[in-house]
Amino acid sequence: MLEDLIADRKKKLSHFIEAGINPYPAFVSAFTPINKVKESFTVWSEEKKDITIVGRITGMRGQGGVFFLDIFDGTDKLQIVVKKDTVEEHYALYQNNLDIGDFLESSGTLFVTAKGENSLLAKNLKLLVKSLRPLPSSYYGLENEELKLRERYLDILTDPFVRDLFIKKNIFFTSLRDHLKKHGFLEVETPVLESIAGGAEAEPFITHHNALDRNFYLRISLELPLKKLLVAGYPKVFELGRVFRNEGIDAEHLQDYTQCEFYWAYADYHALMDFTEDLYKKLVKDVTGGLTNEKDGHTLDWSKPLPRLNFCDLFEEKFGLDPRTAKEAELTKKAKEENIKLEGHEEAGRLIDLLYKKKIRPNLIQPCILMNPPVVIEPLAKRTEKDQAVVERFQIIAAGSELGKGFSELNDPLDQRTRFESQMELRKKGDKEAQELDEDFLTALEYGMPPAAGFGLSERLFAIIMDRPVRETVIFPLMKNKGTL
Repeated sequence: MLEDLIADRKKKLSHFIEAGINPYPAFVSAFTPINKVKESFTVWSEEKKDITIVGRITGMRGQGGVFFLDIFDGTDKLQIVVKKDTVEEHYALYQNNLDIGDFLESSGTLFVTAKGENSLLAKNLKLLVKSLRPLPSSYYGLENEELKLRERYLDILTDPFVRDLFIKKNIFFTSLRDHLKKHGFLEVETPVLESIAGGAEAEPFITHHNALDRNFYLRISLELPLKKLLVAGYPKVFELGRVFRNEGIDAEHLQDYTQCEFYWAYADYHALMDFTEDLYKKLVKDVTGGLTNEKDGHTLDWSKPLPRLNFCDLFEEKFGLDPRTAKEAELTKKAKEENIKLEGHEEAGRLIDLLYKKKIRPNLIQPCILMNPPVVIEPLAKRTEKDQAVVERFQIIAAGSELGKGFSELNDPLDQRTRFESQMELRKKGDKEAQELDEDFLTALEYGMPPAAGFGLSERLFAIIMDRPVRETVIFPLMKNKGTL
């Protein structure tokens, strides 16, 4: 039983205390990371150089006059050989009272055992932390999926794949940030609390600000504040930050996640498509080492130019309806024929979006660019010159998922007001995801925002690259109450 194991470790803890050894000291001697030790192992072993290492015990074996410890410090693992005739002080205490999971400091010289294993011959041992709970086996790991996410620190500790996953996630965001900075984008921070939740179609979280005695929304997008900075005169800006959307959890959606948005003055969506295609190929290569990745049994190939598909053409080919002119009644009928669940207040734009997301997007497996949707589904993009019924928007699609969206930004304040007003009508009809009219943003547009293109992507792209549900690529995802497990 777990309680018995914990009690046994507490008893061992008391033995160290009785021997005058602090089981949780503050001071740690100067040490060498184990990966550096291994890099210089041959030279240092020949020199008989004394070194000190620290780390967690991950393996123990041996008895009598010698025992062996495997130590992992977060960079690599090394075996410590502890001999009674070398470590005389407290030898029996350490041999009988150490456990897997304890943290230890040890100094000694490097040598190769008779079995050919690089090792440290200990001259002394120092307990740094006495672990009171047994770790799960590094072989079996954590088997309960909910527990793996709830106690993710143990999952990372015992599963090399999970440990590597978050190293690669760091590579992903570092590569993204460096690429934008390299191309002249200024990184900024904008408020998380907003009086109006704008920039996307999503239901927001609400929180109360005690000092101001008013409610605020947690932001659902980074878009509108960044566009105001284009008005302020910055030609290229971006932000990497958390956004919050009070919607369901599934393999691709979370309530809070990291998003990147960048805005580029004097560029349109054609220039942006070229830029983001290069960016995505760089991200895939930096994370995987190549230009392909597996997802749900498919090999996604990013090495070729991404095909550019027309939204309206695909929609009409699938449903026999032109989304630019289709009436609400026709779209409702088609949605029911396709067995799409409706709430009863969907207007034409929402119906078009539902039909697309349920019946077209899942079939777009290989990476591609989907462009020029009808204006009724995108209130923040500029209309095309040739056809005022569609907008200069594009999405990068792969494995049936949207992996980023960009467009030529709408900078006509009168057109933007009209579209906001249409969104407000939808809110009155019960659409909680419709956008609110933002007078402050409209005021900024009236001062003049330069022609610009903007793009947003989230950590969903990383999850697709790694072929994992997005929740598994978050170190500490939100979980149900413990009692509901």
